[in-house]
Amino acid sequence: MPTEQYHEPPDELAEDVRTFARMCTSLIEEAEAINWYAQRLAIERDSAAAAIMRDAQNEEFKHFSMDLEYLLRRSPRWRTVAQRILFQPGDILEHGEEGEEAVDAGNEDEADAPVAPSTAPSPAGAAPPSAGGGGGSLGIGSLKGRER
Repeated sequence: MPTEQYHEPPDELAEDVRTFARMCTSLIEEAEAINWYAQRLAIERDSAAAAIMRDAQNEEFKHFSMDLEYLLRRSPRWRTVAQRILFQPGDILEHGEEGEEAVDAGNEDEADAPVAPSTAPSPAGAAPPSAGGGGGSLGIGSLKGRER
């Protein structure tokens, strides 16, 4: 059954490529949901309703972040670029150029193909084996208990 997430015949794509496409679609849907909640919150006057919407939006932040992490663990080139941009102080555009240059220079860890997940569990809070530097945290824990 063809869907908008595929640009090639799905039956010709490997299972890991189809999974990657589904996760990309999920990431897009989570970003859209975050945007919808932002718009709703911008005009909502009822504080109880707004609190519920903020809680729901926080769930979307979590889902978006988990989808992104899944995809980055399976695409070393994407991860290489993202590590040079995400959570870095300074000019975003400059970091983007640095990330692109790193990939162009071949400084990524592996070829750009989806890779199978590690079968060994990571210790809590540890960076996944493929995540490289940066501590492996997307900072989701910092959202818990925060005043909204």
